[in-house]
Amino acid sequence: MNTQLSSHYSNDYSDQVTNLSGQSVNWLNKLRSEAFASFSETGFPSTREEEWRYTNVSALEKKQFKPIAKHELINENLLKPYYLDDAWVVVFIDGHFSKQYSRLDNLDEGIELESIADILNTQAEKLEPYLGQAVSNNEHNFINFNTAWFNDGIFLKVAAKQVLTKPIQLLHFISTPDCLATTRHIIVTGEHSQAQIIETFVGENAYLTTTVNEVFLGENSDLTLTKLQSESAKSYHFGGTYIKQQPHSRFKHHNFSFGALLARNDIHTDLETAAECSLDGLYLGTKRQHIDNHTRINHNKPHGISREFYKGILDDRARGVFQGRVVVVEDAQKTDSQMNNRNLLLSNHAEADTKPQLEIYADDVKCAHGVTIGQLDEKSIFYLQSRGIDVEAAKNILTLAFANEMVEKVSLKSLKKLLNTQLTQFMPMR
Repeated sequence: MNTQLSSHYSNDYSDQVTNLSGQSVNWLNKLRSEAFASFSETGFPSTREEEWRYTNVSALEKKQFKPIAKHELINENLLKPYYLDDAWVVVFIDGHFSKQYSRLDNLDEGIELESIADILNTQAEKLEPYLGQAVSNNEHNFINFNTAWFNDGIFLKVAAKQVLTKPIQLLHFISTPDCLATTRHIIVTGEHSQAQIIETFVGENAYLTTTVNEVFLGENSDLTLTKLQSESAKSYHFGGTYIKQQPHSRFKHHNFSFGALLARNDIHTDLETAAECSLDGLYLGTKRQHIDNHTRINHNKPHGISREFYKGILDDRARGVFQGRVVVVEDAQKTDSQMNNRNLLLSNHAEADTKPQLEIYADDVKCAHGVTIGQLDEKSIFYLQSRGIDVEAAKNILTLAFANEMVEKVSLKSLKKLLNTQLTQFMPMR
């Protein structure tokens, strides 16, 4: 244990825990205190742990990130580039829900959408069946940290047979230097429902974001969740999404990780009978960025289908990590699973670490995985040059073509436009 780290966060916690929502809720206080005790015992995950061997978070020990009791007013122009026109928008400033900046007029019937902080202070029993049920605090110490510190988030419940007419965007913006923004979201979809959610993370200065989604898909429901992490180049980001899929449910996840000095994304899903999931991702790294994507798909029952496709583009001294794990238990016969990870290195100093894993305990399955790490094709560059395109433009065209396959998987026009803008900004940095 790092005593300096534990002492710093222990002091902060004892000083500020009374500012957290739900102080009068006994079961919540017990959950928080147990989580913080576990975190304090060993601190943040270390590279000695197998699932963190490629990602060193010791830099967090040198920082003094602290939660903000209440967010300040900001210039709304800072948010405008990230608002999606064809979506309802839920805004969080420094980890706190902001009704002022949100756009929630004319919500569809059958949507229950509330601030976690408001629920914890008024009707916390609504959250008890869900909080800590999609992910255990024992998963790793970032989960303990989030459980101990979270103060806000959303509770979203979609009624059975409800098909949302627009997506819901969760727009997180950090404005305060050295801020600790910790959110917890609970998402529940009823049987035969359909919804689309878009997470957007942006901010300024140095800060730490930790956010955990616990997602519960009802039988035969359909959820698409897209994440765009485009945070400050001085920031640190941990985001975890943990899903429980009931029979015949369908889950799609698009993960775009473009920002932060150090970012870790966890996406873990448990599939019941004939459930389907699709996990796609694109990560861009420049300078000394470190981006770690960790996925786990647990096929717990027969006839499950999973598809996973991640691409990385790394320049300068950036490092990208992909750890994909598929587990097929003995009872999960007739499972169909495919995993692919492709990496494009734009510099001789960039690094890609990839670790696909298949754990198969059933005998009647169809599972495969593939990995590639390479550089731009010199013949393709030469071909474009022969058509009058200079070498740097040729490299940009080929890089964009490599990335565009993942962007084209997104159907929402305003989000696709935002993604293309982000990609264009990446190119001049080469």
